[in-house]
Amino acid sequence: MYKGNRVAVVVPAYNEERFVGRTIESVPSYADRIYAVDDGSTDGTWREIQETARRLNEEGPEPVAADGGQHDGSRVVCIRHETNQGVGAGIKTGYYRAIDDDMDVVAVMNGDAQMDPEVLPHFLDPIVEGRADYAKGDRISRRENVGEMSSWRLFGNRLLTRLTNLSSGYWKTIDSQNGYTAVSVETLEQIPLEDVYDQYGFLNDMLTTLNLHDARIVNVPHRAVYGDEESGIVYRNFVPKLSGLLFRNFLRRLARRSTDRSYQPAVAAYALGMVGMLFGALSALRGVSRALRRRDDASVLRSLSGLLVSALVFLAGAVLDRRANEHLEKGFETDAPAYDADDHGTDE
Repeated sequence: MYKGNRVAVVVPAYNEERFVGRTIESVPSYADRIYAVDDGSTDGTWREIQETARRLNEEGPEPVAADGGQHDGSRVVCIRHETNQGVGAGIKTGYYRAIDDDMDVVAVMNGDAQMDPEVLPHFLDPIVEGRADYAKGDRISRRENVGEMSSWRLFGNRLLTRLTNLSSGYWKTIDSQNGYTAVSVETLEQIPLEDVYDQYGFLNDMLTTLNLHDARIVNVPHRAVYGDEESGIVYRNFVPKLSGLLFRNFLRRLARRSTDRSYQPAVAAYALGMVGMLFGALSALRGVSRALRRRDDASVLRSLSGLLVSALVFLAGAVLDRRANEHLEKGFETDAPAYDADDHGTDE
């Protein structure tokens, strides 16, 4: 238990036999439950999860319920998908179990041992103190936290972050692909969790879903941790799928927000800008074709001017959108004290 709240940690894993056991062992002792979810691995991940769980459950103290009595079940819970369903599906399985077990807060620490357990209190504090509903990690806003992240990966992360800002409405959110998160169970019960994307775009889809339910979000800066693990992302499939997801979510958000008076100016500017850019682009193509045949440069300039005006209207929509969502963004958890194992505010 952490500051009077029951805390669960979901550890999703797919082909992480070398790292998942270490990840489970690293979860701080104040976590009441650990849901280790094997998403249909083809290596020894499931065996490693079972062996680690057996050892920790035998060595650990008898679980204590929130009311001070004993609760049924082990601290480390092993869950297995018979087939690979996607990282989002694994996290959602853990979320459902946390809801069923009456937890208060659920964190996610991926089974690749890249998430430092010592900073977990910085994710939990904004939620248990009522300042935020969802806390997410941020490895890229501070240069000292980037660590060994490659320039290519950093560029891709920043680009996806900007696209996710536009798609989700959370304009201050950094490092959209960071899976180190924590969320209140109350928030999970309020959103259509079953509809959130099951694959690698889960994090991006989750942000849009949270925005449409007015969830408050905080960024938690932390250092990037990398070892010799390998990414399971196939970029030739990931990039097109995620691009389509982000665009659909952007349109979904505009449709839902169109009835909200505080968002209507942004929605109107976005719509006018998109329609104008579409017709402007078509007009520019016709103008270029005409100019090549007749050497009529004036038509090209008129088309480009219309396209530029439409783009400026779209950007005005982004500015209005950002202002409309300011109340949901709680900035950065920059005032979090350094983690001290002897004084982390937990309840024994």
